[in-house]
Amino acid sequence: MTHLEHCMETLITTFHHYAVQDGDGKTLSKKELKKLIETELPGFLKAQNNPKLVDCIMKDLDLNKDDKLDFEEFLPLIAGLSLACEKMYNLHQKKGKK
Repeated sequence: MTHLEHCMETLITTFHHYAVQDGDGKTLSKKELKKLIETELPGFLKAQNNPKLVDCIMKDLDLNKDDKLDFEEFLPLIAGLSLACEKMYNLHQKKGKK
């Protein structure tokens, strides 16, 4: 398995690890999303300093308004965070070359 394939597998298995906690297994409830963010993205959560963060994320990502996130609805969160991290990576790369 390539590095990228392993990363994709990890993303999928991590999503489903939290999605099964309420018995569903296919979607994240707000409680499951909060647990995922607290456990897997603690630096992101701390940096936001917003007690309503999970509510805001759920509202923004829950396209069909069923109060759950399926994998397709969850992916924009990962993509957005990845884009922000890549920008920070580029900034650090530029600083390192000076």
